[in-house]
Amino acid sequence: MTTFDSREQAYEAKFRNDQETLFRIHNRRNKLLGLWAAELLGRSDADAYAKDVILSDFDKPGDDDVLAKVLGDLTAV
Repeated sequence: MTTFDSREQAYEAKFRNDQETLFRIHNRRNKLLGLWAAELLGRSDADAYAKDVILSDFDKPGDDDVLAKVLGDLTAV
């Protein structure tokens, strides 16, 4: 294995690790947003609502789907 190959593998491992970290950060952010919104809505099932918010992030790329769900639920009250 050449030095170039080992550097390439190191960069790929760093990229994979960075992507996993970003995924976890976004999920944590969405969970906290869901818990906050559940408190404002007066929901007793805050954890279940937070999971719904997290799952809504997988509908479309970007944050618009999460914001639309929480905003829709907050304005419906």
